[in-house]
Amino acid sequence: MRKVLLLSVSSMIFLSSCVSKKLYTDLQAKQKETQDLLNSATVKLNSCLEERASATARSQALEEQVQDLRNYNDNLQVLTAKGASNIEKTLESMKEKDLKITRLQDALTKKDSVTLALVTSLKREVGINDPDIEVNVEKGVVYISIADKLLFQSGSYVVTSRAKEVLGKVATVVNGKPDFECMVEGHTDSRSYSKPPLLDNWDLSVKRATSVVRELQELGVSPSRLVAAGRSSYVPVADNDTAENRAKNRRTRILVLPKIDQFYDMIEKEMKNLAAGN
Repeated sequence: MRKVLLLSVSSMIFLSSCVSKKLYTDLQAKQKETQDLLNSATVKLNSCLEERASATARSQALEEQVQDLRNYNDNLQVLTAKGASNIEKTLESMKEKDLKITRLQDALTKKDSVTLALVTSLKREVGINDPDIEVNVEKGVVYISIADKLLFQSGSYVVTSRAKEVLGKVATVVNGKPDFECMVEGHTDSRSYSKPPLLDNWDLSVKRATSVVRELQELGVSPSRLVAAGRSSYVPVADNDTAENRAKNRRTRILVLPKIDQFYDMIEKEMKNLAAGN
């Protein structure tokens, strides 16, 4: 009986021991499975967190781009409005400049027309067929070149009677153009000259110019429109190597030109208007 009881107890202990180990093994297996699931979930969670962070960064970047585009669009609208305004102002300025340039060109054309009419009058009145008288235009200025033999005796600065006839015709044309002035230039050849009270060719050229100026004044030309200038021998038209060439250099030039102050005041005014338009 005792043996049977001991056997029964031993069996129970053995069975109890076996059940506990199996349960432990099952628990270990479940724990491992659970840990694996936890690790997998953790990996997925970390991946999701990383994707979320990346998506958040992309979203912020897109929002910044959208804001930049909005700002660009706003600035573009402002610039477009300013550009349209600037273009309109530029077109208006160009129209004003074109108008001012046209007015300036008209003034120059008018001057050229008056100059041409003056040349025609002088050629008709003075007598272009005389080889000792030349009427021409030089750099926009009308000039009459008269050989000294028509105006003065050799070495003299007293105007001859024939010269008064020629200068009378010049005075008639000049008096008909009140907006013009006369500059009288005396020119000599290069041969030295000294005849008291004159010292040299400078004195002779100036005295001949003043003699012509006085004659024009007596013929009715306003003295305020007259200028006397001596050029001596320093502006020759030919070499002073022959008597014929020296005769060409001995001349008096009468320059008929627009009143410089009036003409250039007009030009300066228009140029200031153009500058102000810039």
